[in-house]
Amino acid sequence: MTEDELRALPKAEVHVHLEGCFEPDDVAELARTAGERRLARDLASLWEWDDLAGFLHSLDRICALVRTRDQLERAAYRFCEREAASGVVYADVTLNPTHWPAWRGRLDDMVDALDRGFREAERDGLPPAGLCLSLLRGQTAAEAQELVDWILDRRHPRVVALSVDGNESAAGRTGPRLASAFEAARAAGLHRTVHAGESSGPEGVRDALDLLHAERIDHGVRAVEDEGLVAELAARRVPLGVCPHSNVALGLYPNRSSHPLDALRRAGVPVSINTDDPALFGVTLAGEYAAAAAAHGWDDGILVGLARTSLEAAFCDDDVRKDALRALDRSAAPPA
Repeated sequence: MTEDELRALPKAEVHVHLEGCFEPDDVAELARTAGERRLARDLASLWEWDDLAGFLHSLDRICALVRTRDQLERAAYRFCEREAASGVVYADVTLNPTHWPAWRGRLDDMVDALDRGFREAERDGLPPAGLCLSLLRGQTAAEAQELVDWILDRRHPRVVALSVDGNESAAGRTGPRLASAFEAARAAGLHRTVHAGESSGPEGVRDALDLLHAERIDHGVRAVEDEGLVAELAARRVPLGVCPHSNVALGLYPNRSSHPLDALRRAGVPVSINTDDPALFGVTLAGEYAAAAAAHGWDDGILVGLARTSLEAAFCDDDVRKDALRALDRSAAPPA
């Protein structure tokens, strides 16, 4: 497929962070409005990092500039515009409240403002999005339970899942500490997705499955280091939201051809392609499909299969999924 054809392919994106979707012109405007003149003049510093810790620091600096409801609404709307440009028909977008200092203790206001932006986007024909509210891996068990309690008490229709993200290698093993909060989410019927198997090895994926009841794993690529774990992921049909460019850019793998995405796919693990933090990485989802196809020699059938997996792994309403799968089948059918 050409990149234009890949853009037209109906697909979901299930591993993308709102924090990483601010384009340089958006950040420049936010910095000027916030009175951060030095940062407005030196935006390049936000794109200068050597590892995951430095990358996460850039996210914190960007999100600290977002201080008004209008800015949040615009961020939500712009997110949907970006997704539409790559042919996304639904997105699960991760939001970690700890990155946004102006909104600490104001989660109601934050989610309501984002919801207004998403609703405006949908009215304008842009794709719907669900929020996956994420814990930071270093938070305490009490803080984790507090977020789950808020989600279950509020039952905001925009919030579709509980997540956890952050630097696994810096935080260490956190599954046991967060297990009770994720169990409460599972018992209440809330979807669960867990970042694991990125800066941790396969043991992080194992904890996500056994302790956090993950329905989907974000990244998960280092599961490839444990043959038994790969077989279990395939047998249980646990999808991985894989972000190849992110993994290469942050030094997890030296290049695209050495990335285990295709090995996991061939082993029967459900995998989808995602962008993680597209504005900071300078990528688009359609471009990521094209880059993966070039790196692994995929044909059109494999690409259609990955789009199908993305839709099956999404936390959208069943009606949205069925409509999207029908659209995918129509787009993939050979001309009469």
